[in-house]
Formats: sequence, C-alpha cells, structure tokens
Amino acid sequence: MSGPSLPSPNLIHVDTRGAVILDEESPETRDSRGIYLPNYIEPVSHIAVDVGGSLAKVVYFTRSIEPPSSPSLVATRGTSPSPEIPTPPDSPNRHSPTSSAIKRNGALTPLVLEHSVNDTLLSGAINGLPDESSLIRESMLRRASQNIPGGSLNFERFETDNIDECVQFIQALIQRSAQINQVSIEEMRRGVKIMATGGGAHKFYELFQETLSVDVQREDEMECLIEGLKFITLIPDEAYYFSDLLIQSTVSGAALTQVPSVPTLSTNGTSMERPSPNPPSYEVTFLSNPTPQLPCLLVNIGSGVSIIRVDEDGSFERVSGTSIGGGTLWGLLSILTPATSFDEMLAFSEQGDNANVDMLVGDIYGQDYNRLGLKSTTIASSFGKVFKKGGEKTKFSMEDISKSLLYAVSNNIGQIAYMNAEKYNLDRIYFGGCFIRGHAATIATLSYAIRFWSKGTKKALFLRHEGFLGSIGAWIKNLHSNDEQGT
Repeated sequence: MSGPSLPSPNLIHVDTRGAVILDEESPETRDSRGIYLPNYIEPVSHIAVDVGGSLAKVVYFTRSIEPPSSPSLVATRGTSPSPEIPTPPDSPNRHSPTSSAIKRNGALTPLVLEHSVNDTLLSGAINGLPDESSLIRESMLRRASQNIPGGSLNFERFETDNIDECVQFIQALIQRSAQINQVSIEEMRRGVKIMATGGGAHKFYELFQETLSVDVQREDEMECLIEGLKFITLIPDEAYYFSDLLIQSTVSGAALTQVPSVPTLSTNGTSMERPSPNPPSYEVTFLSNPTPQLPCLLVNIGSGVSIIRVDEDGSFERVSGTSIGGGTLWGLLSILTPATSFDEMLAFSEQGDNANVDMLVGDIYGQDYNRLGLKSTTIASSFGKVFKKGGEKTKFSMEDISKSLLYAVSNNIGQIAYMNAEKYNLDRIYFGGCFIRGHAATIATLSYAIRFWSKGTKKALFLRHEGFLGSIGAWIKNLHSNDEQGT
C-alpha cells in the first residue's frame, strides 16, 4: 500500500516567525552568521552545497541540544544610524550566543529518528510497547526529545581550490551528528543527502558521493538562486538599503557632514555627485517587517555576474551578465598584490587612494569640467596613470591598486544592473553573491551607482547572507526529500 501523498517541495515553507540572525564572531563571518528559527519543528538531515568557480558554500540545519534561551537581538531593530557597518544596532544589555556556539551543540537529525515510527504511535503508544520493543521505544523517545521547536540554519564557505576541506567538514558534521544522536555512522549516512548546485555540482559529483558515502542530488543553479532569494527575504532585517537621508557628502575630496530635515533628490541628476570611489553616504535602513518583493532584478555577483529578471509569480529569466566579476577582481589582485585571500584584498582597498592610480578629470583639464557636470575628482580612466610613455615605470602601492580595481569592477556591475532594470522596468534590484561580503565600500558604490543613474527612481537592496542564495535555495527545495525516502 502506497504511503500518503506529500506536497511538492515548492509548496513547503519554513516557519520563519520569530527568526533572528545570530551574532557575528568576526568581520570574516559577517555574511555567514547563523539564523535561528524558533518555530521550525521539522527534523532535517540534508546538506546543501553550492560550488562556484571560486567558493563552495554550505548550508545545513541543526537542532541544538541547548537552543539559545535569548536569541540574538542583533537583527530585531529596523534602522542603523551609520552607513559604514551594514548591521542593525546592537543592544547594550544583550547576552546572546554566537553562531559557533550553536554549531558546536547542533546536529543533523538521522533518518531513524524521523521515520522509525509514525506520529500517531508517538503520541499514544510509547507506554504500551512490550519489553521486546525496547529499541523502538528508545527511538521514539529520542525522536520526541529531538522534535522540539527551534533550530539553526548554519552557513560555511570554502575556497573551491580547497574543495577537500569542504568535503572533510561535511564528513566531520555527519560523524558528530551520529555521535550526538547515538546512532551508527552507517545509519546516519542513510539519512543524509547532499543537495548540490552550481557548476561544481557536476565537476565534484563523484568526489562528494564516493568520499562521503551518501546520496548526492544535483539541482539547477538558477532555480536555487531564486528559491533562496524568496526565502531569505522573509527573514527580518536580512535585507537592507540606503535611504534618502544624506549623512555625508564629498566635495572635491573633502568630507562634509550634513543631515537635511527633508531629503531632496534632483529629477535630472544635476544636483547629485557623479559616482566615485568615495560616494556620498546615506543612512542604512533594514527591512524589519519583510514582505514579498517581486518583481525584481537579481544581480548575482560570483566569479562572473548573472543578471536575472524575476517576475511577480516567481518565474525568472537570465537576461544578462558579464564575465567581469568577483573572479576578475580576485585574479588580478592575486597577480598585482601579495594578498592571499579575498578578505585581505578588501582590507587593502580600505587603505588605498585610487587617485594615485586612476587618471582623473582634473589630471586632463586641470579643473572641473562644469559643462558636463564632471568634477575634477571624477575618474576619466581606471589605471590611467600606470602607463607613462617613454618614462620610467612607477611603483604603485598594493592598497591604491586594490581600491582602483574594486571600484572599476563594482561601478561596471552597477551600470549594467541599472541598464537592465531600466530595460525591464523594474524598480527593485537585489545584489547577491560572495563578491560583496558585507563590504561597506562595495555596497556604497553599487547603491550610489543605481541611485545616480536612475535619478533616485530605483532601489538597490542588499542581503546579509548575499553569498548563500544558491545553497539556501537547494536546501529549501528539498526540505522533505528525507520524508519521501522514508515512506
């Protein structure tokens, strides 16, 4: 007799009521902190992996032995007074756990605890079991203790060049989960499934399957991105944008602080400064009461860039893209600087001055070009000062090079994003992908480019887990795969 029919994965939703984002441990984990879901009660044993050209992103759900009694309040307020750090304001009286505390205590739920008995037996038949059914009784009691509200969605990332580290991490997670749940490693593996997406889902398929001895299922990359976007934007204070409230402006390189009581925006763009590596700063606003934000444009910046139009019904089409993305920046800075990681490259850029590398309008005209509204500090040519005909080669600092290249890549992506949003008449532009990494300068550059070119009619939105959309989508799409296996 066949088991009961189950809803398709697209109809299954995670209970996000009360969801909060846990504390970050360091700047390197600002885009990978866990999300605590206090009302999600279903056991989950699958692991989602999105393997791109540069990074492999892992998402998995753990039910904690000691769920946080006071979930982090870091994501429970709506507006940040500072545009420099895209994080909602902290509470001075808060004592909340970090993501690592949840990960150390958490475990996947093995299949035996999900399907050894049905819910009817669990509710009324435990005490009536004969002595010879002690094994079933033990499994049922363990399941009852596990099936408590609350658990954490966890995020990890690894360099694709070191994919073995990713595999070893998953292997250790499975082994730890078997120990915590007091089941054999064989039993644990039977319940675990790897949901793989991205190009590496094909390239490393056999590596995952043979090394981990678990089932591996491949998912379409674009579908996972959209599913991930639809889910993550339901988390309070996950998405944020720059409001119209101007906090700091720059005039000829000098910073001027001003906070007007009534924000104004020119309709023809003449009163706005042109995009630059140091754009005016606006107040950061978080969406504390999120609602569906479709239709929209999703600009996913990974090694390359994919630009996807998402319609109101969730259907989508990849409408554009560019090969100049995070991999370009990472690759060129690997050649031009001694940096060995993307975070180190971003740190260099924060200390640099692009004017030492880029050719500015002032270098050509000796002053502003007022007729075209070009200030002397406007970049005329990225890296334009590097080549000097007939002259000796000048040594440029790695910080200045990093700043110039980061801006060149970011502004190019911003312009392409705006043109596609204009073409398809879309007002909301979400930026995702591990290129952003919560980096304030990158976010400000992309946001201001959209504000300037659209004359304030379009909004750039950012996500605190921007690099995990694909792996989140793979996780969401297959929430009940284990249930189907057990029926």
